[in-house]
Amino acid sequence: FVNGKFCKDPKLATADDFFFSVKEGNTSNSVGSKVTPIGVNEILGLNTLGISLARVDFAPRGLNPPHTHPRATEILIVLEGTLYVGFVTSNPQNRLITKVLNKGDVFVFPIGLIHFQFNVGYGNAVAIAGLSSQNPGVITIANAVFGSNPKISLEVLSKAFQVDNNVVNNLQKQFWYDNN
Repeated sequence: FVNGKFCKDPKLATADDFFFSVKEGNTSNSVGSKVTPIGVNEILGLNTLGISLARVDFAPRGLNPPHTHPRATEILIVLEGTLYVGFVTSNPQNRLITKVLNKGDVFVFPIGLIHFQFNVGYGNAVAIAGLSSQNPGVITIANAVFGSNPKISLEVLSKAFQVDNNVVNNLQKQFWYDNN
């Protein structure tokens, strides 16, 4: 039992323990993207290897919303389409680092930093993300802040975002779609 998963006896391992068939993700949703995670739950052979990956499908103008992986660095390769990608450095600079990527381009998102991908093309886009953990975690910023359960108090969010309580209340009423 390692990293929360049972280790299979190597003598009993088969090719299926190292295989997963990834299907195209359904992007017919409010953000226009679908992340298909491929971790130790999908490929048992990843257990203890410290890696995982994800397929990200984008509709035209689809967004993989700002999010973070608390336990992993991400490396993204574009297989199809054109993506505007970026991340924000940590306090106090909070610098936005961005790049437009085309088919075959690769970009790295450092561990724990808020990052996003947006399809700026007119067709669909597909990318593969490699992650440096078998359990990278994902925190989608808007969902976590405005869609928490129970809700974060209006006073806390109004002060944090320096907006009126009505703005926060309206944001908390939204349905926050999880594309993962």
